[in-house]
Amino acid sequence: MAEQVRNNYQRLFDVWLLHHYWLDDGANLFDNLADPKRTPRLQAYDARPLFNVVPTAATARTLTAYRSLFKPSALGFTVAAPSNTVIPADTALEFIVSTADAEFLDYTALTLRPQKIYEVFNPTDGVIYRYKENVPVLSNLTGSTRGAGPNLKLFLSQEIPAVAAADDPVESMVLSGTALVQLTADNPGATTQQLAAQFSDFPVFANQGDAPAIVPPPGLVGAPARGVRLSADITDDVFALIRLVAVRGDNDAFSFVDGADVPKAQPPVYQVRFKNRSTIWTYMDKKTGAVNSTSPNPLPLTFFGNSGTQQKPSRGHVKAELSGTKVTKLVSEIYV
Repeated sequence: MAEQVRNNYQRLFDVWLLHHYWLDDGANLFDNLADPKRTPRLQAYDARPLFNVVPTAATARTLTAYRSLFKPSALGFTVAAPSNTVIPADTALEFIVSTADAEFLDYTALTLRPQKIYEVFNPTDGVIYRYKENVPVLSNLTGSTRGAGPNLKLFLSQEIPAVAAADDPVESMVLSGTALVQLTADNPGATTQQLAAQFSDFPVFANQGDAPAIVPPPGLVGAPARGVRLSADITDDVFALIRLVAVRGDNDAFSFVDGADVPKAQPPVYQVRFKNRSTIWTYMDKKTGAVNSTSPNPLPLTFFGNSGTQQKPSRGHVKAELSGTKVTKLVSEIYV
């Protein structure tokens, strides 16, 4: 009789990629929705039309070595491993996230700055270095939490910055004391809008602080300030890089193996949250083009519900009003 080997697979971790344009209900944050609305909303959500996620080539080899499986899911992706697989504490995994929806940036807040590829020759070593600026690196080594106990949520984004940078663009998020605010114009001298009086009541959205500083090699001039180096592993289409390490020493909740270096009995669920865009809603007469009314403050764009009292705009056709090159407001024109 042939020998049979049976492996019992279990989840090593889950990563949820949640976009609030598809989850919020008008001005009501998804997290604050009461059932029976919140659970069906999450069950109906599908990240796969929004994002493509693949392991880097090195990570694919590591997963194979540990007989682990990668699988995209409606909420993001899952990695599973045999329950008795020993995974060393310093094991690092990387996943490339690219956008799949051509309209993604139409309804996504620009908390993440525009991305551009740089090719820079270094005369010191004769190498051409390639970088993509402002790519966020979302990691369980630097992620933040909300809640405690059974309500603990693990976010792969760093905590939202406490101080705005002088060059932060419109839609960047910062803390103001205990409040969470969003820039409604470009810095310097940007106007702001309060999102929450207590920042801890909101999730940790992907934000401008997630893009790491680039430290170029000696002799290299012209590299961007923030982003990632491109390589055979990290491809040009990268929008975000997810970097996970088996053990986080200062906060074990973020680890995905236990003290014996095997998968945790309760695997972690990591979350990445993308903020939906907010704009000034301006109602125009479709015959004359005259302005009938304007919302006093930016209102969030959502697929479900309506944060205003009149017809809501489509998710595209956002107009930036400028003073020179500085954005002073974002406007959605609605012709009625």
